[in-house]
Amino acid sequence: MEGQAPSVQRQRELTHLVRQDCGSCHGMQLTGGLGLPLTPEALKDRPFDGLVATVYYGRPGTAMPPWQSIITEQEAAWIVRQLMQGFPEEKR
Repeated sequence: MEGQAPSVQRQRELTHLVRQDCGSCHGMQLTGGLGLPLTPEALKDRPFDGLVATVYYGRPGTAMPPWQSIITEQEAAWIVRQLMQGFPEEKR
């Protein structure tokens, strides 16, 4: 899924979302916790589209919630691309 990158402001918001909300389960450094690690090494053999679907739709019957009420599918794809490359730190 390719698309236009979110605006710089939206990228900041998405980075904060991942670092804070996703980090609460996946670890503040995204190296794992209740949820699996979200590091490039951990994700390298995972299918991109499957990861996007997991972020967007969640995983029923697990602690992984759907995020479709607050992000678009294109934003979910941006998040997954960033995770696969090494997720950016929050800019203050």
